[in-house]
Amino acid sequence: MNQEFLQSVAGQNLDRRYRALKETLAGLGWLTHGSVTPNHPGHWKWTTKVKSKTVTLALSQEQARLFQDAIANHRKLESIIREMRAISLEVLLKSAPGTRKKTGRKIIPKMA
Repeated sequence: MNQEFLQSVAGQNLDRRYRALKETLAGLGWLTHGSVTPNHPGHWKWTTKVKSKTVTLALSQEQARLFQDAIANHRKLESIIREMRAISLEVLLKSAPGTRKKTGRKIIPKMA
């Protein structure tokens, strides 16, 4: 990997952002996906997909709060990963020379 881009101001900014995202990942708590909705007063349900099947589980008020926090953490995780992928792509493309582009040669199809 060519270190020239990473030593530029833009490269250093991307590297700093990437490292900050890694630190944020380490601080995330419990994770789950799905949704928590009220079932009836004082009762909640958690719904998610497992192997293309919908699974629903009854929750207490306290469990619902824990699940909501874990779902929020999962969404944050997904957002962080998307940003890390975008940064990685930019750094990888700019850190090494690419292939030569072909000239504007036009291919004329043969007429039968």
